[in-house]
Amino acid sequence: MKIVPPLKEIERYLGYRGIRPDDQVKETIEDAVAEMIPVMTPRSVHKIFDIDYLGEDRIEFAGLTIRSDGLARNLAGCDKVIMAAFTVGIGVDRLIRRYERSDIMRAAILQAAGAAAVEEYCDIINEQIRCYAEATGHALKPRYSPGYGDLPLDLQKDFERILGMNKTCGISLTDSLLMIPSKSVTAFIGMIPSSEHVPESHDNCEECSLYGKCGFSKS
Repeated sequence: MKIVPPLKEIERYLGYRGIRPDDQVKETIEDAVAEMIPVMTPRSVHKIFDIDYLGEDRIEFAGLTIRSDGLARNLAGCDKVIMAAFTVGIGVDRLIRRYERSDIMRAAILQAAGAAAVEEYCDIINEQIRCYAEATGHALKPRYSPGYGDLPLDLQKDFERILGMNKTCGISLTDSLLMIPSKSVTAFIGMIPSSEHVPESHDNCEECSLYGKCGFSKS
């Protein structure tokens, strides 16, 4: 699968807000993306679970009990939840490390391009999951990841255990719960019966504790 990160998203990760990069920077971005695309190895894994309990600040499924106001709001109305993990592979990390020693600007661009690439890959797989959900009479809620709002980052351990991320898509965790490869994402995705209300937006920034203070906000 060929993943092409959107230029606009790369610019956003680089901090361009309300302005566009000049032609030289844009050319450098395009060149860096062309170098990155061949080394990406996108892989993903997901599992679907029935929700056993959903309260105002507590959710139970798959043997887990999660206390989070934000996730509870995100999953409101859902009867199923998906646990998913996505990565574009270790090749991007290696490319970034190589340029960190010789060209720090290109390394920064590759960091932004890698972040945009994994989000683009998430969207592609999300669309495939949406097609399955529709066939079962469901729609999807926006992705919601550990570390958003009050959702504990410690849940990464449960993603690793339940999804077998290391074996299924080569994602491992450091002692500080960072993912390797770094351009990886874990997320909960709610499945809501189609008869229920579904927000049109797939932007969960308003649910995050850093909303209004984050330089990477989409809004």
